[in-house]
Amino acid sequence: MRVRVLGSAAGGGFPQWNCGCPNCSGLRNGTVKSRPRTQTQIAIAADPDYALRAYWTLVNASPDLRSQIVAAPELGPFSNTRSSSAILDIYLPSADVDSLMGLLHVREFQAFKVFSTHAIRRILSEENSIFQVLGRAKPPVQWFSLPFASHLDWEKKHDPKEVPKFISHAVSLGGEYPDYISKKLRTVLPPEEAVIALAFEYAGKRVFVAPTLPGRNTEWKKWAESSDLVLIDGTFWADDELLQTGRSQKTARQIGHLPISGAGGLMEQYPKNARGRKVLIHINNTNPILNEDSAEHRAVREAGWEIAYDGMEFNL
Repeated sequence: MRVRVLGSAAGGGFPQWNCGCPNCSGLRNGTVKSRPRTQTQIAIAADPDYALRAYWTLVNASPDLRSQIVAAPELGPFSNTRSSSAILDIYLPSADVDSLMGLLHVREFQAFKVFSTHAIRRILSEENSIFQVLGRAKPPVQWFSLPFASHLDWEKKHDPKEVPKFISHAVSLGGEYPDYISKKLRTVLPPEEAVIALAFEYAGKRVFVAPTLPGRNTEWKKWAESSDLVLIDGTFWADDELLQTGRSQKTARQIGHLPISGAGGLMEQYPKNARGRKVLIHINNTNPILNEDSAEHRAVREAGWEIAYDGMEFNL
């Protein structure tokens, strides 16, 4: 498998357009050693030797999706005709704006597949009619509801004559639905479908993707432990990060993100016997790990973590 990080920041990107925090200001004026990042977007391809071109699966549909696709030539169309994209499907792990707004950037009559929980599909179809524009393609975009994974074992033979296919699993992470959803719909949506992680398996390798980790349950741990590559929520360094920077009156946990550090944080909870590479993604512009000269950056690197950046690639 090939995994490409098209975007690695949290909502708003880095630097955020209206933020003058030390990180954003420092990046703009060159006093902070870091790099710009667009909003989190991941592309995964099953790329066997016989394939002349890879077909890609996207995790998230970020608000930066169009520019991210243009910046990655391998995701471009196969020929000079319309509707020949190398993108086959898009997986939505939540209904957050920075997870799905990019769907409007791929509305140009391209018939791809969208995978999400049934609840997320209801949010977009019942209360956000603008997404009906995806139905203009002939054939129209197809939407599939993901069942939750019940086991880790799998076995499926691949036909080399077919387009490479992943085995995918959705893992419930708990969490809450975004504030823009009406109270009427919110009361009937199952909480276990609000935020999910995704596991993709192909040719004996597994990638586990959890851009948002509320930390409400421990189901994610067995998947992280047994995966070859883990891309996981690195939004905030500290639980009180937004309080300390004056950006919010809520903690990281209160807005659905397990912090990296501190008691019960990601570094403390992460399985000690995990076999694969572990990469922090969806990094907020206030997070001190973005500063490559900071003590926090050194702490995560010394603990064996990698920090995602736009253009980062993995081959499994």
